[in-house]
Amino acid sequence: MTPPPEVSRRAEALLERLGLGYDHLLGFRFAVNVFLATTIVWYVLKLVGDSNPIWAIASMLAAADPQPEEARRMFKSRLANVLVGCAVGLGFLLWGHRGPFILPLALALTVLISSYLVRIKTMWRQAPITAAIVIAAELSRGSTLVGIEKGLHKVAEVIFGCLVGLMVSLFMSRFWLVRAPSERTEEA
Repeated sequence: MTPPPEVSRRAEALLERLGLGYDHLLGFRFAVNVFLATTIVWYVLKLVGDSNPIWAIASMLAAADPQPEEARRMFKSRLANVLVGCAVGLGFLLWGHRGPFILPLALALTVLISSYLVRIKTMWRQAPITAAIVIAAELSRGSTLVGIEKGLHKVAEVIFGCLVGLMVSLFMSRFWLVRAPSERTEEA
């Protein structure tokens, strides 16, 4: 096992001096990750002309975990369920039926596919949320083509946000790895 970077050792020493626990350090590192990832998402999307990057930011929050293994797991889970929701939402849009039960039916089908076929329980609520985003874009615009375009744009924002959250988490773990107390005592 490679020794932790100097930043990690200093943070752990400060933690002990202040009498704070491991969860406090994780919380602080999460705040740093969120600050960095939000800044990246906000300015990149503004640069490309996106006036409302809220979906990307919400997705980034799920993937910016201070523990890299957890960040990877959340990214994979969220991505799989986003793709399920996107596929079902687009399928319903292409089907073309606009009855009053289209959204409830699509969301229920998305939940069944996510829970019985994909079976990645972590972030499984993301699948129907994504389907709702895709379908609602069409319902609010009244045009299937515009709905598909807007829905895909929102899904791309979600994936971008997840990717930025994961990348920031991995980068920060190289610079400042937050180690559990048991990992610190093994090294000593």
